[in-house]
Amino acid sequence: MYILALNCGSSSLKYQVFDANTKQSILGGNVEKIGLPDSFVSLKLSNGTKQTIKYPMKNHNDALKAVMNMLGDASIAKSDIGGVGHRVVMGGDKFASSVEINPYVIKTLNELAPLAPLHNPSGVSGIVTAQQLLPNAKQVAVFDTAFHQTMPDYAYRYALPQVWYKDMGVRKYGFHGTSHLYVSKRAADMLNKPADECNLITAHIGSGASITAIRNGKSVDTSMGMTPTAGLTMGTRPGDVDPGVVLYVMQRLGLTPDQMQKHLNKDSGLLGITGCYADRRDIEENRQNNDACRLAMDMEAHNVKKYIGSYMATLGNVDALVFTAGVGENDDLLRDKFCRGMEPMGIKMDYKKNDGLLARKGAGETVLSTPDSPVKIFMIPTNEELVIVEDTLAIMNGTYNPDHLKMNYSFAGKQKQR
Repeated sequence: MYILALNCGSSSLKYQVFDANTKQSILGGNVEKIGLPDSFVSLKLSNGTKQTIKYPMKNHNDALKAVMNMLGDASIAKSDIGGVGHRVVMGGDKFASSVEINPYVIKTLNELAPLAPLHNPSGVSGIVTAQQLLPNAKQVAVFDTAFHQTMPDYAYRYALPQVWYKDMGVRKYGFHGTSHLYVSKRAADMLNKPADECNLITAHIGSGASITAIRNGKSVDTSMGMTPTAGLTMGTRPGDVDPGVVLYVMQRLGLTPDQMQKHLNKDSGLLGITGCYADRRDIEENRQNNDACRLAMDMEAHNVKKYIGSYMATLGNVDALVFTAGVGENDDLLRDKFCRGMEPMGIKMDYKKNDGLLARKGAGETVLSTPDSPVKIFMIPTNEELVIVEDTLAIMNGTYNPDHLKMNYSFAGKQKQR
């Protein structure tokens, strides 16, 4: 039996197929540019063999059909897929754990769509299509926001009119929850401590980025807010910005909310600073002769350090600082800049060990701190899909525990049960 993990973005779809017995990925791929003339679907086998096919896809319904065709060509029969785990970006405060999908869940996800207009509608579309194409498979929703539902009210509430919170759900929700959950379990194992005794700062830094304060294994604050635009400087999102700036620019330029939403999600962040680059590799390559690239790197490092410092104050004591995701795993220069000068706060990086250490070149979980560092520094490659698969399997088998500290995850190591 196989488990299919799906991640439907606004114009893309990522998929992986796992063997239910071994929990190992056997193939995966992407669908890109959904709705555009040059849309395509790719597939990569575990042996490294790749295949890409141009495929006209108007919507996520077409995209998932294309994926199923690719899987059929790879000898993965529909009847052999026993479960589908869907990454859902926004669960609001309605879902604090993964759930089996039923009509109520779909109805609630549609109601939450205004909180995540770029993601939830495509996610629901993927769910409905998967139900149609795989009617005998168990469908499970795994929420980006669920891990952060342990935040206290003083961390998730905004100092805004109370009626906005009560009537419209205006509050912090946080995102990247499956990634923060995964690396927090692996960090606990590396510390040789039970997860519920670990205080961590986990930094998921990719094109989108968030940083989370974890006390005794549970999220108590996180940098993203009601939407993924808040917090750290990102590839095309600004991170924290004075809300007065948004109002000022909208008034001066006569922008509509939809236009401003596009600017905040697609035209800001590193791209906005440099005017041409959203990818850190391009920025770093040009930092010596383009001062905007130098500025972008300095701004990002400055903002990451601010969050690390504030979360150290929030937690009181910190066992480890964890870097993960595309940049956290593969950008030794930025990891250096994030930690440089933090020694007085107990964060001491082994800069020689950090230099050249990249997950894409085979580096696995690594301790990057010096032996005498009061706060350990870890690089841990994330595996959000494995969280999705294990939650799906557990719900299928009736062994799922909505309290992740009591959930028997295979990746939680020897300390997962006491």
